[in-house]
Amino acid sequence: MTKSQTTGEIRDTGLAEALSERYLSYALSTIMSRSLPDVRDGLKPVHRRLLFAMRQLGLVSSQGHKKSARVVGDVIGKYHPHGDSAIYDALVRLAQDFAQRYPLIDGQGNFGNIDGDNAAAMRYTEARLTPVAELLLEGIDEDAVDFRQTYDGETEEPVVLPAAFPNLLANGSQGIAVGMATSIPPHNVAELCGALSHIVKEEMLGGGGPVSTASLLAHIKGPDFPTGGSIAEAPEAILQAYETGRGSFRVRARWQVEKLNHGLFQIVVTEIPYQVQKSRLVEKIAELMQAKKLAMLGDVRDESTADVRLVLEPKSRNVDPAVLMESLFRQTELENRISLNMNLLDREGVPRVMTLREVLRDYLAHREEVLRRRTAHRLEHIARRLEILGGYLIAYLNLDEVIRIIREEDEPKQELMTRFDLSDLQAESILNMRLRALRKLEEIEIRKEFDALTEEQADLTDLMAKEPRRWKIVGKQIADLQKRFGQDTALGKRRTDIEGPPSETVVPLEAMVEREPVTVLCSAKGWVRALRGHNLDVAETKYKEGDEARFAIPCETTDKLLVFTADGRFFTIGVDKLPRGRGFGEPIRLMIDLAQDKDIVALMVHKPGRRLLVASDDGRGFLVKEEDVLAQTRTGRQVVNPGDGASATICIPAEGDSVAVVGSNRKLLIFALEEIPEMQRGRGVILQKYAGGKLTDVKVFNLADGISWTLNGGRVRTETDLLTWRMKRAGAGRLVPRGFPQNNRFN
Repeated sequence: MTKSQTTGEIRDTGLAEALSERYLSYALSTIMSRSLPDVRDGLKPVHRRLLFAMRQLGLVSSQGHKKSARVVGDVIGKYHPHGDSAIYDALVRLAQDFAQRYPLIDGQGNFGNIDGDNAAAMRYTEARLTPVAELLLEGIDEDAVDFRQTYDGETEEPVVLPAAFPNLLANGSQGIAVGMATSIPPHNVAELCGALSHIVKEEMLGGGGPVSTASLLAHIKGPDFPTGGSIAEAPEAILQAYETGRGSFRVRARWQVEKLNHGLFQIVVTEIPYQVQKSRLVEKIAELMQAKKLAMLGDVRDESTADVRLVLEPKSRNVDPAVLMESLFRQTELENRISLNMNLLDREGVPRVMTLREVLRDYLAHREEVLRRRTAHRLEHIARRLEILGGYLIAYLNLDEVIRIIREEDEPKQELMTRFDLSDLQAESILNMRLRALRKLEEIEIRKEFDALTEEQADLTDLMAKEPRRWKIVGKQIADLQKRFGQDTALGKRRTDIEGPPSETVVPLEAMVEREPVTVLCSAKGWVRALRGHNLDVAETKYKEGDEARFAIPCETTDKLLVFTADGRFFTIGVDKLPRGRGFGEPIRLMIDLAQDKDIVALMVHKPGRRLLVASDDGRGFLVKEEDVLAQTRTGRQVVNPGDGASATICIPAEGDSVAVVGSNRKLLIFALEEIPEMQRGRGVILQKYAGGKLTDVKVFNLADGISWTLNGGRVRTETDLLTWRMKRAGAGRLVPRGFPQNNRFN
């Protein structure tokens, strides 16, 4: 039940209807008025209101600073009815030279640092606009953009800024709305101007078709971050990101090797990726060292002052610096992913994902519209001034009569308008004229101004009528901006290098994990742990009540474990990720997405280059390379596809030249290993046929050595005369030799 605020009417409304209506209003408000930037000036409402309020306060770059609290208070009181902390946080970010490629606010005081320390309270800091911000506001008093009423209706605020600076791509933007988000990294403004000039030349003045993204990237190399670093991406990936408006960039720290005495060296990181807190980065490296996951790194020190300087000391002089840095890139934020999601409000105020060309075209269209509006505003001003000057000239030609009318007539204004056919403005201007303006010299100056304004009016009228002329002026403005922020200037010089994809530097696992002998224990119910050392007395190991031992695998912390389950899926677990200590370990299901009704069939150490024989209990199987079963995710990799009602039961190394297959019907079949095909995944081929039974065990062996099996008590029996059971694959086989185990298994 809801009550109207205007009429007081109470009406029944369904909860779902009321919620959907209000949530939609909230979502639209968040998208349009809070979180997504405008493609024209690249600003969100809070940033736009901050800059406009500071201009109204006279905080231009040529004047002194004023307290940030004064700015925040003015913004809250007039334009932005939100919390002061949110507004001050926005102000601080616009002033941080490590967050903004081209800062819009010149801050004085503590505005935070790259370590992640917060800025001082607003009562302690001061701010004013930068020249870049003044470019965004240039022409705002000349009817360049539309204004709307503020939230209380007492004053007006701009809908968008004139934006003589391509702020959206130059400074980037991040925001999370309702159901959508935006993420735009900063770019180099000189390169942006080159691309804008290219569009003006080819599309606006050349009359050709749309320019390609590839031609734009001949000018725009990629993002240019205020913290420098390097982008390690293939040109094809960069092109696809800008063509679709979605993608990501791999950003790496910049580093160099410093030689020391006695053949020693240290690595110095001088630039870190964008939006990475240096203090947190150092803490992460220290944590990895303590966890023995950076075996090649000896020490890390932060020697930063105004410039970043992280010193990394290797454990020995034999460490390859490239391998050490590659291991750090893989495990720390020395390599960071910066996403590109150009989800914006276009010129019509519609939120959508835009391509690079669409963003640049909308910005150019906005600049052309600003030029037209400023020209029309100037023409109105000239027309008014010419009207006044025309009245002055009439007064000078009839000076004695004008003086007489003013002295003798009761209503001189009306008489002047009637006598000399003057407008109300002209008559009012004559009456307000000073006596000192009646000298002859002033008349000459008025005629000069009249002629100059008449000439300017004709030129501007021609400009309004000819679109190509307007585009030439827009092109000149962009060229001037490119010269102002050129690569030879301190602010305009590119800071982020564009490199190709990272080289295939092989990082041995030992570089990230300290090698240590361990024994992996996995119980029948799937509890896994790693105990230090080999040759442990496994029989003395304790398990949870109702549980028992199943797998005991000697290995090293740098090894990988392959887990094969009854549904035919392989999982990969790093031994260094297993729990250590004297407890019962952890359920292996916490580390992999193992189905509750599926059991572990095999657990073994991965050996590169080896092949495995995998089979299900319906008698089908195949060979697979171990490299093809490695899984990168928790969900594993489906390799065997068991038939209906069947389960995967066999996973053994294929080391030998012959295969022995035995079923629950106690029939044995031996055939050559080469008869089994090698596959990457599937159901496999028939190994042995069964009239009423299932496959129970498989063994790969060398025929010359014979086949062996384990008897009760641990004794081993070997059979070398195997002619009776040697047949082709997919046969039924013959009864097992006398003395074969009753469980129909070789071990």
